[in-house]
Amino acid sequence: MSSRYTTHMRPRPEVNTSVVVPLDVKLMHMAASFMIVGLVVAALVSGMWALVQLPVFALTGITVRGDVEHNNEVTLRANVATKLTGNFFTADLTRVRQAFESVPWIRLASVQREFPNRLHVTLQEHKPVAYWGEDRESRMLNSYGEVFEANVADLEDDKMPRLSGPDSQSQQVLAMYLALAPAFKELTMSLDSLALTDRGSWRAKLAQGAVIELGRGNVEDVMVRMQRLSKTVTQVTQRLGRKVSAMESVDLRHDNGYALRLRGVSTQDVSIKR
Repeated sequence: MSSRYTTHMRPRPEVNTSVVVPLDVKLMHMAASFMIVGLVVAALVSGMWALVQLPVFALTGITVRGDVEHNNEVTLRANVATKLTGNFFTADLTRVRQAFESVPWIRLASVQREFPNRLHVTLQEHKPVAYWGEDRESRMLNSYGEVFEANVADLEDDKMPRLSGPDSQSQQVLAMYLALAPAFKELTMSLDSLALTDRGSWRAKLAQGAVIELGRGNVEDVMVRMQRLSKTVTQVTQRLGRKVSAMESVDLRHDNGYALRLRGVSTQDVSIKR
């Protein structure tokens, strides 16, 4: 008869072989690492700074392209040179752009670096389309409806209309002028000035001297009233023995017609049948 013996082995206790690093040693290692990194960064920065300060990167000139009809090298240099600082890498392009845009007649300037020691500037000048404000003012309106100031003596063609109104609504005034001018041209008359009054009403003056009260509203509103005049004024003036050029004033601020004054004729109320 066989006997079975069962042997029970006790597990050996695990031995902890890891070494605990004191906190002060860890801090010393971290400080040393930061110092090394700091020295490397400082060396790189110092090297880069020495590189960008090399004489080869000192700005030697500016290439100017674009619209320079009203400016030349002398005027540009006088306005911009004193505001240029730094070299190819350190020049503040925003400041350079602003310096060019402060020059009379310059609307926009685009500035780029031109390796290794130049700047490239592209200029856009204002394209004047009208005088702006009162007769004594030297401000003008460009093709974007923006108000700008420059020497009007520089104009090659000074036969521009005079527009006026709040500066904040200069674009609306230009849009109204562009809509009205062809309508008056069809009547063989020229629109000399257009004003948006303080009360928000439109007033036009023709080169022939006539004053047209156009009333309030946007382009669509005013053009509806203008069409009433365009379609009937020739027949009305002929009936009274006058030409359209004899108009002294027209008031379009009536719902169903307009009031017309002709030289040598009393005021006539013209009603438009619907």
